[in-house]
Amino acid sequence: MNNKVKFRIPKVLSILIIVSGLFSFISDTGYENEIKEWRKQRIKELKSEQGYLNLAGLFWLEEGRNTFGSDGINKFIFPSDRSPANLGEFILENGEVTLIAKPEAEIYANNQLVTKLIIFPSDEEIVLKYKTLRWFVIKRGEKYAIRLKDLDSPYLKYFKGIESFPITEQWKVKAKFEPTVGRKISIMDVTGRLSEQESPGVLVFNIKGKEYRLDALSEGESFFILFGDKTNKNETYGGGRFVYTNKPDADGYVSLDFNKAYNPPCAFTPYATCPLPPKQNMLALTVTAGEKNYGHH
Repeated sequence: MNNKVKFRIPKVLSILIIVSGLFSFISDTGYENEIKEWRKQRIKELKSEQGYLNLAGLFWLEEGRNTFGSDGINKFIFPSDRSPANLGEFILENGEVTLIAKPEAEIYANNQLVTKLIIFPSDEEIVLKYKTLRWFVIKRGEKYAIRLKDLDSPYLKYFKGIESFPITEQWKVKAKFEPTVGRKISIMDVTGRLSEQESPGVLVFNIKGKEYRLDALSEGESFFILFGDKTNKNETYGGGRFVYTNKPDADGYVSLDFNKAYNPPCAFTPYATCPLPPKQNMLALTVTAGEKNYGHH
């Protein structure tokens, strides 16, 4: 005699399970999958050599000599476990930055060993290399700085991903583009530097019957928007978030998708110089979409 108990799923319940699974599959292969793929690419870029998780230092150059290395007597102190006591110096003179390396330092530029080289200005960004360290010159306003990266940075090593709000299409809105030819807006960064940047226009959209407006900046074939909202400092980064849109279609509309709102570099590292949302881009709205806060920067 067979004492095994056989469990049967009623036919009606079987149909419901199949239909439920089918609807789940359909939803996951449409818009949700688009956002999931976007998030995957976002993490890949963030972890790449060009990303921000490997930032290890930001050093503002002063006119004249700026020595660098792991020894505390240097102007710029590089990580002690990644650098010898002295690697050389940077010379800043009238907007030109020259590297003078110690002969034994073995610093490379484009895979060529260098001992003296003008690294700014240049037709293309010159990235200098010493073992796992990478550095190059950035200019902010009238100031020059050395941005240091470490491919073995703890920020990169211990990165566990970014928490995000649930994906929902209600935060993908249609916005009307209103051009503002020749208009400039004031943008301040986290270091307190103020710059005037040209804004091609304003994005106007509605959420639950209420109108909102965001000043846009132009970046290549896209609009770049710095915005803040009521989730900042609690669920999301206190310095606001970024989002890109397409350029206007033939009818003057863009797709503004807050599910693609993401943290600025300053949310991940203290060595970034992020722009902050202008006052007019602080939305009186709780945007529960896109990336949530990360870390404590």
